[in-house]
Amino acid sequence: MSKKDNGGTLILAYLNDKNRPYSAQDVFCNLQKQHGFGKTAVVKAMEQLALEGKIKEKIYGKQKIYFADQAQFKDVKDADLKAMDSQISELNTEVQTISQSCRQLDAELKELSSSLTTEEMMSEIRELKAECSGYRERLEKIKSATNHVTPEEKEKVYKDRNVYVKEWKKRKRMASDMMNAILEGYPKSKKQFLEEVGVETDEDCKVVVPST
Repeated sequence: MSKKDNGGTLILAYLNDKNRPYSAQDVFCNLQKQHGFGKTAVVKAMEQLALEGKIKEKIYGKQKIYFADQAQFKDVKDADLKAMDSQISELNTEVQTISQSCRQLDAELKELSSSLTTEEMMSEIRELKAECSGYRERLEKIKSATNHVTPEEKEKVYKDRNVYVKEWKKRKRMASDMMNAILEGYPKSKKQFLEEVGVETDEDCKVVVPST
């Protein structure tokens, strides 16, 4: 591009290639990033092209619209238009088919990406086998043990426990009633009384009466 035409050649080629109406602002936005055009240069170039008759200019209110000179394009026959429409339809169908295939491949890729590799699968199998082996050993030890408790023995232990716990609560209540009766006429505190008598409470031994 020469500096003399201020981008006119590129702008003309762009409008002829796109063959659609653009404002100077549109052309500036579309070409500025790639070619580094300034907006003022684009406006001047497009006005010069219109003045030279290389592009057409239309004014809508305060805005100018520019587009390629249609005289340079050959007339298209109806048969050619139908052929192009048919080709467009075929291409659209092909695009849809390819898009669907891409979606299927993408789904397969995601599924494969989330699956374990052969090495990971083999490692997990080894870990599971080792875990199963450990469970079998524990099971064999339990089965071979000779100190199993029968259901009858277990029930007797629970019954005896309940009896002892009830007796514990009963005696603790009796002792508490007796101490409370003594403390009514005792001049000192309950703590001093327990120290003098030498009584150790469940709380002193950090023992809690279990529930039955």
